[in-house]
Amino acid sequence: MSVELLRRLFTVEQYYKMLEAGVFNENERVELIRGEIIKMSPMGYHHAGRLNRLNELFFLRLAQTVTIGIQVPVRLNNTSEPQPDVSLLQRRPDFYETQLPQPENVFLLIEVSDTTIKYDTEVKVPLYAENNIVEVWLVNLTEECLEVYRQPTANGYEIVQTFQKGETVTIQALPKVTFTVDEILGN
Repeated sequence: MSVELLRRLFTVEQYYKMLEAGVFNENERVELIRGEIIKMSPMGYHHAGRLNRLNELFFLRLAQTVTIGIQVPVRLNNTSEPQPDVSLLQRRPDFYETQLPQPENVFLLIEVSDTTIKYDTEVKVPLYAENNIVEVWLVNLTEECLEVYRQPTANGYEIVQTFQKGETVTIQALPKVTFTVDEILGN
């Protein structure tokens, strides 16, 4: 006999009411994925270092071209508000103070992944595709490579490429700006 577990799913509005009510403290690392509140993994020094590297790299190359978000929530729909490690967003005069970025505002989302590689590839990347995020990069710390996902469909990304050290990559929305995988991954 199998037993099906019942889950209580939440909307973004309910999620924020819980935050306001103090169910979670402001520093608790959680995100809303498909109506479920997911506790995010603690960030280790390796992950944090790569995140710092990406922040500086994009700032130096793309300042005044995009808004760079570091673990800023992106409202995908009424039941999902993930916090990608990096988001490159359309510039807005209010810097998204009046509303969170939505899929149409996103040039690129980046997940830095080591212990969460399975979750990122099986849950978050498909979720991004379903919500029409045009490009996702997965900085795979385990394999020391960059996975690039483009052309979203309801069933995933049509183009998936893996880039290794020594290769270059561009952001689809900003094709004149080139990055080496070495710059992204570090030494």
